[in-house]
Amino acid sequence: MLSFLKPRPPPRLLGRKVYLRPPRPHDHKPWAALRLASRDFLEPWEPTWPEGDLTRPAFRARLAAYAREMELGEAYPFFIFRQEDDALVGAVRLFHVRRGVAQTGTIGYWAGQPFARQGYMRDAVETLIRFAFQGLNLHRLEAACMPENDASANLLVKCGFSEEGYARAYLKINGDWRDHRLFGLIAPE
Repeated sequence: MLSFLKPRPPPRLLGRKVYLRPPRPHDHKPWAALRLASRDFLEPWEPTWPEGDLTRPAFRARLAAYAREMELGEAYPFFIFRQEDDALVGAVRLFHVRRGVAQTGTIGYWAGQPFARQGYMRDAVETLIRFAFQGLNLHRLEAACMPENDASANLLVKCGFSEEGYARAYLKINGDWRDHRLFGLIAPE
């Protein structure tokens, strides 16, 4: 596909209390600090962190992978910033974007522990949903969370997702294959 035909995300997506923008090299220090400070909070819900994951070279490799995915139109990663002070709150990502007859994508997200349960993630997910449906013209979004992650399931429902199923041993999280609840959201007509 010609690159000029691929939808490009705007430099900034505005929510009510947050804004989203693709990660940049100068974000390494606040990103690494937030991830490190939130490690115990995040690890139960995430894949095992590779050795050296928070280093600058690993961050540069992450940015290079993101750039490739965005160039191919397969994923759109965003960091979440609080509007009032530009504090990095977490991240949200639209990935596994499939075109053709599917026109769908999957969302994932994380919030740093100091920013959890304050409405920032709901604002970010709703902002990403608008981008996916209005900016990319997707038809459907999917998300998943572990059965015991009530905060994530409640967030998805508040954002309009419906629970659609259950997948056994769906993703390898923190070293173990874990079951997940599956959610979906269809673009409004």
